[in-house]
Amino acid sequence: MSYPQYPQNPQYPQNQYGQQQYGQQQYGQPQYGQPQYGQPQYGQQQYGQPQYGQPQYPQGGMPPCPDSYLVWSILATVLCCLPLGIAAIVKSTQVEKLYNQGDYQGALKASNDAKNYAIISAVLGFVGGFIYALAI
Repeated sequence: MSYPQYPQNPQYPQNQYGQQQYGQQQYGQPQYGQPQYGQPQYGQQQYGQPQYGQPQYPQGGMPPCPDSYLVWSILATVLCCLPLGIAAIVKSTQVEKLYNQGDYQGALKASNDAKNYAIISAVLGFVGGFIYALAI
């Protein structure tokens, strides 16, 4: 028994027995079950590895917001040295505002200033407390 030969549709190629093979892709396109370029294969995990061609920064090309050190500034104000602690609080509140305005360098500078003021306030507070303890 012979089957008639019909011209093949390139979208649905036929195998050697004349049956259509659904779901197979044409030349140059990946087959089902084969991973795309850069995608992990079965059993491989890619944690924390950026894919090629993807931006390193999450939104709009800006790095994440720098730390404001607000908690350390408040602790330095309450426990150590009041004037430098207040300066640290002012700088730490400027960090997020500058970052939201798109001024990353200004936010980074305000973050570093807040950290430095909090450290200096803590050091002066401990030195002052040590001197006071010696004087008693």
